[in-house]
Amino acid sequence: MGKDVSDGTFTSADRMRYRQKVRRCLDTFALMLDDFAFDADAPTTGLEIEINLVDGRHEPAMRNLGILEDLADPTFQPELGQFNLELNVPPQLIGGDGLAQYEKRLLETLARTDAKAAGHDASLVLIGILPTLTAEHAILDNLSTNPRYRVLNEQILNARGEHITLDIRGVDHLKIDTESIAPEAACTSLQFHLQVSPEKFANYWNAAQSIVAFQLAAGANSPYLFGHQLWHETRIALFKQATDTRPDELRAQGVRPRVWFGERWITSIFDLFEENVRYFPPLLPICDDEDPLEILRSGGVPRLGELRLHNGTIYRWNRPVYDIMNGRPHLRVENRVMPAGPTIVDMMANAALYYGLVRYHAEQDRPIWTQLSFSAAEDNFHAAARRGIAAPVFWPGVGEVRATDLLLDVMLANAAEGLDGFGVDAAVSNHLLGIIEQRCLSGRTGATWQVDTVRAAERRGSDRPEALRHMLAQYAELSRSNAPVHTWPVE
Repeated sequence: MGKDVSDGTFTSADRMRYRQKVRRCLDTFALMLDDFAFDADAPTTGLEIEINLVDGRHEPAMRNLGILEDLADPTFQPELGQFNLELNVPPQLIGGDGLAQYEKRLLETLARTDAKAAGHDASLVLIGILPTLTAEHAILDNLSTNPRYRVLNEQILNARGEHITLDIRGVDHLKIDTESIAPEAACTSLQFHLQVSPEKFANYWNAAQSIVAFQLAAGANSPYLFGHQLWHETRIALFKQATDTRPDELRAQGVRPRVWFGERWITSIFDLFEENVRYFPPLLPICDDEDPLEILRSGGVPRLGELRLHNGTIYRWNRPVYDIMNGRPHLRVENRVMPAGPTIVDMMANAALYYGLVRYHAEQDRPIWTQLSFSAAEDNFHAAARRGIAAPVFWPGVGEVRATDLLLDVMLANAAEGLDGFGVDAAVSNHLLGIIEQRCLSGRTGATWQVDTVRAAERRGSDRPEALRHMLAQYAELSRSNAPVHTWPVE
């Protein structure tokens, strides 16, 4: 959400005023799209990385506040759980060796942060879901101390009117009730931002929706939750269920979830913001004093605070972003499907695949979304989340095919062409896309390595909790080596 919230008591008058302000923001945004000069001079990118903290037993360490105070670094923020941090990497271009520079900066930043964490008897782990996390850890008392998380929790539960049920079927079956949104803190992601012009936004968002299955198939890293082996990328199911404001009756009626793939290809970014206003009631009806229309008429840049806050409580897997930098407004596609980890170089390989594929498909004369139904794209997304490296997908002109086969035959070459369009050095592109290629050839992702290592420990006589701790200890050590996960051994 990015906005500090301290008061969770809202009246009907607050909600009515907020709705009016959101609609005024939406009207103002429509006018801006018609004739305002958005910053689109260069395709700037950005990264957000959510990080887990563990103690000496590789269990969650509820120590983010002290570590953040020691860091005193504005690029780090608390996340939902006290065992989480979020790093907002400063934006930059990826042309030339930009992706390699991202990797270098992350190696230096996370090494420095890990050293600070050691002073609090903690260490960092980059992983989609912390395997040693239990339901006893995921409780209200372990939410971060920032008041906005308590307010968000209260508003989601009030909207739902009952406890939240997690019901995920994979290799195992997890079904539990929870009295808070704290299980959502288990989801630690890697988010990619790409600045685009208003004219090209729809193409880039549609392209991002089209390729999510290939991202997940090649990059899944979240097979365990609360001791259960579930999906290869269990975050996808967990995030949807842990923040669901709909009781059973509203789900049966087809009311849309706040964690949402969407329902159609778009022709403008306005379509997404308008859907947000039309389909989703406000969770945090907080207004500021700005009149966005008056600001626009006077030649200023409206903050559109209410529209942005509302957008921040609707968790699309590819989310539209309106923001202001150095006094100029800009638009971004925020890609939210990927897990953190396993290593920094693996995350850079995931970035190369995303940025390359999204540019390639967005710039085609006959775009893929004119041939692929939206429902097929969503089915591909869920198949990849469930089955990871073995996922089948449907693709125009091909039919049903294994996602990794299509990556090897077509998509990696497309991604290389897209990266070339960004001006990425061929050596950098070949190196990072080569990591994706080796995952596809070896069948090894973070998810498969975790599962194989746990099964090996269980065959040696360990019970599941012990096997998960053993696996995570190895994972953390190998992750610090920055060797890509397809090279990791399984004992």
